Amino acid sequence: MTDANMLLEMKSINKSFSGVPVLKQVNFSVREGEVHALIGENGAGKSTLIKILSGAYTRDSGDILLRGKEVHVSHPLDAQRLGISVIYQEFSLVPQLNGAENIFLGRWPEKPKGWVDWGKLVDEAAHILRQMNVSIDMTVPVRTLSVAHRQMIEIARALSFHAKIIVMDEPTSSLTDKEIDTLFQLIRELKRQGVTIIYISHRLDESFGIADRVTVMKDGMITGVSDVSGVIKSTLIRLMVGRDIQDLYPRRTSKVGELILEVKHLTRKGVVQDVSFSIRAGEILGFAGLVGAGRTETMRAIFGADRLDSGEIYVRGKMVRINSPADAIKARIALAPEDRRSQGLVTCLTVAENITLANMSSVSRGYGVISRKLDREKAEQYIHDLDIRTLGPQQRVRNLSGGNQQKVVLAKLLNTKADLFIFDEPTRGIDVGSKAEIYQLMGRLAEAGAGVIMVSCELPEILGMSDRIFVMHGGRIVAEVLPNEATEEKILTYAVGGASE
Repeated sequence: MTDANMLLEMKSINKSFSGVPVLKQVNFSVREGEVHALIGENGAGKSTLIKILSGAYTRDSGDILLRGKEVHVSHPLDAQRLGISVIYQEFSLVPQLNGAENIFLGRWPEKPKGWVDWGKLVDEAAHILRQMNVSIDMTVPVRTLSVAHRQMIEIARALSFHAKIIVMDEPTSSLTDKEIDTLFQLIRELKRQGVTIIYISHRLDESFGIADRVTVMKDGMITGVSDVSGVIKSTLIRLMVGRDIQDLYPRRTSKVGELILEVKHLTRKGVVQDVSFSIRAGEILGFAGLVGAGRTETMRAIFGADRLDSGEIYVRGKMVRINSPADAIKARIALAPEDRRSQGLVTCLTVAENITLANMSSVSRGYGVISRKLDREKAEQYIHDLDIRTLGPQQRVRNLSGGNQQKVVLAKLLNTKADLFIFDEPTRGIDVGSKAEIYQLMGRLAEAGAGVIMVSCELPEILGMSDRIFVMHGGRIVAEVLPNEATEEKILTYAVGGASE
């Protein structure tokens, strides 16, 4: 394979932040019309490399070539002019505007005298959607659309710039299986039209299902490049984490102890209907179900983030009233929310400030005065224990990778000294190495006598981690299944509202 066969080449790319190298002599290339998976642990350098390609960051050294010719990308507008578009995990749509207005945001066609040509705007948006073989109502605000349809709007906007290279960063992290199938059909259609896709995902099965080639990054370097057809999953994992992961789901010897939590007939109109269950010390409960089944809403209600219409909550046999997260923390209940960035962290604060935020008394010397020394020492302890990749306790959380942000959320939970931990989609957007670490943490908590509740869309981890599995549909618990009786097919049957045979 010669350079002439490549659409994009990034050669000897180097980048450092505050003197710390994050990309080291990276060579990355993609062919025209291929789907190329870029994988690696959180903090491996994938996002930094893509931000250099998109013009969001400036490289310290190295070259970028398109069709063999060197190009200069120092601003996102440069990337757009070159036909390079990036669709980030967090959408950049204006929720109040409709699909057509978002697709051509800042470039609405005009009539004479400067009036917007609304008819042409909708027609041009519809033309792009027809090319994508997608049907979406262009007249409604995008906030009313599903996550999958909003993603299609993002892709349509990329195509409106005549993009020949589209980078998709964790595109399936919030999608259902059916929506993932729709996305994959679109990716194959774009590939047929000659569009090149750089596909970033922590879900290795997806990479095998959609990509032609795969590049692996670790510690700011490329550790492997291969045709997908010529590589096995265990090899990719070893290249990503630098070791074999034999037991992804840890074996546990924890004994089931006293009743920690019991909820009876929890109801929140429209989302949670008559939910009852209990958990004992040493147990890990898995909650499965499709998006919108009511799992997250149930956990938010238990934690006091949302108000219940009716129902009772008992903590260690005593009925409690939980009207706010502060009440839940006092009852020694901790929640790692589904949306870690907007609900689990204050991203403008430091690592240390986020870790101690839910239990300020742990770093106070009395009279409400915070000890910066205790704050730093506490953070350093959790940074070491959870292997948080950071420049130090004073680094802003917004500058961490997704996996390390999740570890900061977990550190904050551990610092509350809770004995019931609720994890809502704890491994979403997390690499396989960090997943293994989070599973081990859950196992250690259970063995230490805590109760653990895990909400997840990933059935393998529900099956691999749970002592009991509850399946929700339509806001209700429709089944309780023991792991030795559970299969993915059985759980999915309950999740869609059917009865397993």
